[in-house]
Amino acid sequence: MRSYDVVIIGGGPAGSSCAWRLRQLGLEVAVVDKSNFPRDKVCAGWITPQVLEVLAIDPAEYAGGHVLQPITGFRTSRLGSPDTETRFGGAVSYGIRRCEFDHYLLRRSGARLELGRPVWTLRRAGDCWIVNDEITTPMLVGAGGHFCPVARMLNAHTRDEPVVVAQEIEFPLPPETADRYPTGGDTPELFFCPDLAGYGWCLRKGQYLNIGFGRQDRHRFPAQIDGFVRVLQQQRKVPRDLPRAWRGHAYLLSGWSSRQRVGDGVMLVGDAAGLAYAQSGEGIRPAVESGLMAAGAIVAARERYGREAFLSYQASLPDRFGHSGAAGVMRRRVPPLVLQSFAGWLLSRPWFARHVLLTRWFLHGTQPALRLDPGC
Repeated sequence: MRSYDVVIIGGGPAGSSCAWRLRQLGLEVAVVDKSNFPRDKVCAGWITPQVLEVLAIDPAEYAGGHVLQPITGFRTSRLGSPDTETRFGGAVSYGIRRCEFDHYLLRRSGARLELGRPVWTLRRAGDCWIVNDEITTPMLVGAGGHFCPVARMLNAHTRDEPVVVAQEIEFPLPPETADRYPTGGDTPELFFCPDLAGYGWCLRKGQYLNIGFGRQDRHRFPAQIDGFVRVLQQQRKVPRDLPRAWRGHAYLLSGWSSRQRVGDGVMLVGDAAGLAYAQSGEGIRPAVESGLMAAGAIVAARERYGREAFLSYQASLPDRFGHSGAAGVMRRRVPPLVLQSFAGWLLSRPWFARHVLLTRWFLHGTQPALRLDPGC
């Protein structure tokens, strides 16, 4: 039986960030994941400078061996309508490839990696958790995304969660055709549904093109994607012969999820805890920061891992990552025809696009990077 101070289930940004911080603070940590890394992870994949700052990543060093596409502007529109272009003075975000980023974070975490190991059993024995009848730990962290086995165990009776669904593809553009499509690497394009229940995107990352679409409901979802792709093709933004292997994923929005995130000797982080930003659905920064916050709470507990020790962590999550967004409130309270008309007008306003939609909702540019307590 292998024993560790902390075992983290899930090797994505939430799990690897938590492991990295715990190792800095002197704990023996194992990360268990069903996949081998690098893995093919579906994700639009952009990170803000605050993520690089809190993780102490030098952009120049990272870009030396990985895709790190500076983003200095956005084009935003209601799907099918003219777009509004917003330019910033420098890089406000960076396009990444998740297969590279996740592998990088995991390798540098310093944790023992137990990869290619699905979690079949989780059981409590006294004050310890036993994973797959071969790993024991007093402290378990669930970081395995929306379908994390730790989250399922902790929330066995939760039903009807308001899940966001998304599908996307990422593929290389042949060099001889790359100049045919107008989406620049420094200017991603966002296409909002008329009812504000979702949006699509088109993002260039070096030689790769990422296209995706997500919504807060699953009604006619395949038809919604087909309509989105038709618009992109009519506007000649993407090739006619798109790859057919679209991949899907699901996640919960901060403020909309009723999941319990802590228990005796157990915590949830990232998408396992349902922490994606309500306004944009972006989940990488909440994953990284919640992983770091959880690490601090574990060390502060001083090996007394009862549920009460982690209640302050659970209470801090809505304050950090927000409640349900204004778009969701409008969708519930405003008649559809009025909302569609108002949304189209609002999205076309340059001031709203810059200061609210992008700076506040998508980039969270007014929120400084998480500050880490040197002691924990």
